[in-house]
Amino acid sequence: MNASTWLSSKLNLLRNTAATSPAAPEQMRSTRERLDATLRQEKEALSPRSLRRTLSLLQGVVDPRVSEVEGGRRAKALADWYVKAEAFERQDLWLLISEQFGPDAAKVRAARDDYDAALGTVEEGPAEIRLRRALVSPRTRLLQRFAAYPGGMRFLVDMRAEFLPQLKGNKRLLALDAELENLFSTWFDVAFLELRSISWDSPASLIEKLIKYEAVHDIRSWADLKNRLDSDRRCYGFFHPSLPNEPLIFVEVALLDEIADNIMPLLDEGAAPEDLQKATVAIFYSISNTQTGLRGVSFGDSLIKRVVETLRGEFPKLKTFATLSPIPGLRAWLSRNVDDMLKQLNDKELTALGRELSFEPPTATHVLAALEQPVLLSALSLKSPLRLFLTRCAAQYLGQEKQGDQVLDPVARFHLGNGARIERINWYADASSKGLKQSHGLMVNYLYDLKRLDKHRQMLDKGEAPASSEVQALYLK
Repeated sequence: MNASTWLSSKLNLLRNTAATSPAAPEQMRSTRERLDATLRQEKEALSPRSLRRTLSLLQGVVDPRVSEVEGGRRAKALADWYVKAEAFERQDLWLLISEQFGPDAAKVRAARDDYDAALGTVEEGPAEIRLRRALVSPRTRLLQRFAAYPGGMRFLVDMRAEFLPQLKGNKRLLALDAELENLFSTWFDVAFLELRSISWDSPASLIEKLIKYEAVHDIRSWADLKNRLDSDRRCYGFFHPSLPNEPLIFVEVALLDEIADNIMPLLDEGAAPEDLQKATVAIFYSISNTQTGLRGVSFGDSLIKRVVETLRGEFPKLKTFATLSPIPGLRAWLSRNVDDMLKQLNDKELTALGRELSFEPPTATHVLAALEQPVLLSALSLKSPLRLFLTRCAAQYLGQEKQGDQVLDPVARFHLGNGARIERINWYADASSKGLKQSHGLMVNYLYDLKRLDKHRQMLDKGEAPASSEVQALYLK
């Protein structure tokens, strides 16, 4: 019996046994305990016997005696079984990879002891090499063989996307997650990515991906999409050879003569295209990651840099590069902190706000109730105390609130980490239901001043969020 026939017979046996196994939301015993057992417990998917067969198949994939080609074939056969398996049978496969293919603990301890003893001597370098090799797990080799066959990379990315939601409740999967994130960071390094322009003339299958993956402003129709790919717009994506015609991340850009302060004109399907001869500003108004399984692998920084270089080459008159970005956590944060924000107002400011709301002194309940009225918000004048209060809260949230050493808002964290600064808070700039739900309609411009990117990163490293003087003047604390 040759290797392929043997593998097929083993997989058929595994499939037939797994099909009768009950699924359950959690695993009580470790795979080590289950592999040594005789009977399956009620909440376990694969029986100990089937689990041992699955482990044998995984070991066959990583077997150093078989060629890369044969290892890839075996990996593909297992992947084919996985696609047809039940959800909790799949979980058993994840657990086996995570728990049964770690580094050899004895070798790691010995190599670490050798390294500690060699510190400061001529043997330090060789000892470090031995320690690094000891820390390389068979799991790495196993995953590499899954990635080797055509479609294998897609399989691994999708598999990680499937188990990511379970990490909080199942720490046994953390080793597999960390291994995949580390491998993906290498396999999807920017050096291996291709920047492509996506236009209305691109293949329909690719254009449809924009509709599927758009994460900031939902694409409502083909007319909406066509507007975003019009002559005064640009769309760019990063692509990887192993995932052809599948953008890993893409950015939508509007070419204008001033920094945009409202998303609605940009999404207006009936608006006439801008005159490119007058365009001096590039506005990044949507950046979408498309692959959940690549969480933790950063593309955005490199994407923006490459897009800026490409745009400057095509449009030498462009001088300003900025975003028009959502503030996704503002509303939830304000609902928890509005009392504290009200305490930062002086007596005059508090009185003016109370008069506008017809409640003196105004309480958190009064403020939050007013903010729930979109018609009221849209009609507030520039001097409105409520408008000023919400704008100041937004500035405080973006520039001053922290989670550990990082700014609290995830979009701010991304752009400030790339060297941008908080430039301007825009009132009622997104009147969509999503915009109101996220931030009561407020949006923010982040400015990419190409001469100050490094300075802004240094400021952020010291704990200060880079912001314009206009934004800093709004801070409440």
